[in-house]
Amino acid sequence: MHIELSKDKRYYSIGEVAKAFDVNASLIRFWDSEFDILKPKKNAKGNRMFTPEDVKNLQLIYHLVKERGFTLEGAKIHLKEGQKKTLDKFEIIRKLESIKTQLTAIKNEL
Repeated sequence: MHIELSKDKRYYSIGEVAKAFDVNASLIRFWDSEFDILKPKKNAKGNRMFTPEDVKNLQLIYHLVKERGFTLEGAKIHLKEGQKKTLDKFEIIRKLESIKTQLTAIKNEL
């Protein structure tokens, strides 16, 4: 499973993605219907066009389901918890930056 993410390329066809993961396009379509994290655009013909962000999320889904043996439900839960952890880390960083600003202000008053 390897897809070369090009800085110049904004969208990947379902065929390119399926070939990169060595799976059928039907599996990619199925995962698209099952995982809210995937948000491919559709062109005028109705074909799915995946962004680099979608491809990264597909890599994670592939890893969880195909390599680590997660069920689809287990993978969904894992992905949602991962998003929550990311948001929690963001909140912690924001609070620490606020504390740093306050401490710097106190230091400058000394």
